[in-house]
Amino acid sequence: MSTFLIEPGAKLANRYRLDTVVTDTGGATRWKATDETLARPVAVWTFAEGFPRTSEVVRAARATSRIPDARVTQVFDADDTGPIPYVVEEWVIGSSLAELLAQGPMAPERAAGLVAEAAEAIAAAHAGGLTHLCLAPDKLMWSSGGAVKVIGIGVDAALRGAGAGNAAAIDAQGLGALLYAGLTGHWPGGAQSGLPAAPQGPAGTYPPGQVRPGLPEPLATITARAALPQLAGQMVPGPPILSPADLCTALAEVPRLIPLPVAPAESAPPPEHGTSRRTGEFDPTGSGSRRSMRGSTTADTRSERPDPSRMDRRASRSQASPKRFLIGVLAVVLFVGVVAGAWTIGVSLRPTDDTPVDPSAGSADDPADTEDLTALEIARSDGYDPLGDGSEHGDNAGLAHDGDATTDWSTEGYTDPLEIQKEGVGLKLDLGASQDVHTVQLTLPEADHAVQVRVGDSDAVSDPATLDEHLPTAWEGNVNGTETIEIEGGATGQYVVIWFTELPQVGPKWRGTIYEVEVLGA
Repeated sequence: MSTFLIEPGAKLANRYRLDTVVTDTGGATRWKATDETLARPVAVWTFAEGFPRTSEVVRAARATSRIPDARVTQVFDADDTGPIPYVVEEWVIGSSLAELLAQGPMAPERAAGLVAEAAEAIAAAHAGGLTHLCLAPDKLMWSSGGAVKVIGIGVDAALRGAGAGNAAAIDAQGLGALLYAGLTGHWPGGAQSGLPAAPQGPAGTYPPGQVRPGLPEPLATITARAALPQLAGQMVPGPPILSPADLCTALAEVPRLIPLPVAPAESAPPPEHGTSRRTGEFDPTGSGSRRSMRGSTTADTRSERPDPSRMDRRASRSQASPKRFLIGVLAVVLFVGVVAGAWTIGVSLRPTDDTPVDPSAGSADDPADTEDLTALEIARSDGYDPLGDGSEHGDNAGLAHDGDATTDWSTEGYTDPLEIQKEGVGLKLDLGASQDVHTVQLTLPEADHAVQVRVGDSDAVSDPATLDEHLPTAWEGNVNGTETIEIEGGATGQYVVIWFTELPQVGPKWRGTIYEVEVLGA
């Protein structure tokens, strides 16, 4: 095989175009590539001439493709008969566990739910005779379509020539380490995938309950029994957990948030962007509906479909059916007829004298005229991230109300649409004093933003539970482009917050942007 052929731009099987190198170690190279036949990104492994385990990797990939669990990364193609052997896998778009932990540990029930899904996938692989043996934070993914994905089952072990040994115990400990990382933000046994090493004591790695006090039992104990089996029966009660199936059983007994099952690879539709935490699906942010604890099996749940996202539900509500349209037309015709009849009767009963009528007088039954709305002065503005690190590009906040639509304020870039990392983030406008707010004119990019307009007299929010208390929601909806938001009945407060609860994807990140915002009041 000629190594110069394996370079960016090369095409395999007249179909897979190699774009960029992701990893290159030991004679095996992983590429981000393009399947030109189906116009989709894929991951491709190629092997240098003389790589000793090419045949083993190809066999493992073919075996992985037969695992009936959509949480296992799909294998699309594998061939070692040509001049350039290769393996083609699914390219998972989303966030790895390492990326999810960049802003700190996860809520316990979310970490439990995420790892429980991974444990079920690996247990299914073990039942099919395959193992992983190389679990790490970058191997566990939460896809942008709202699914758990485990990367490298079968293939990673073959690539590295990892001996089987007690494969069940090795993978159980790897899953325990993933759970330990999700709960503490540290990796037991040393730094890994950007995560710091777990603290060490005289007896070795500290149990997770000592690294993060307050973790619920028995979750902390289950984690230690799997990740630190040498401590089981000594520093932590119970026997060590020595297989993925045993970990699945143990986690079924603790509260956890579980994603809805996804369809098997052979019949799975393209994942829907922006799966909402409020649908009850797996919600690593902690704000959505909590599912009841249940043990799931792949066989009897695989055919279920995820609930539509919040954006999808709003979009479907905004699309009027023909029946609804006809009813609306009839209502308008009826209204016009009533008004015309009333006007005719009123003219016939009007006094015959020519005395002009004072339009400002009105009668006792007429409502008072509504005052004209005026633009309210924005005294100060700032990025608003009370549920994160408190900083959100505040230096650029003034660009959102400078009268120039060519400048903008934007959120920081996130690794998901805000479903996983936090409840929301936004732009805070300080009106200087409590004002009556009736309308907000908002100009955003032509992309779906899930937006709440919050109005209140206090911005002292330290946790999600107090957000509605201090800054009640005056309006909620989906904004794409320019929108004039009418606040029914008005709202009173010194602070107006444009609060994003779901963001559009901009390149590899998710980001919210405001070109211009204007607040109008009485």
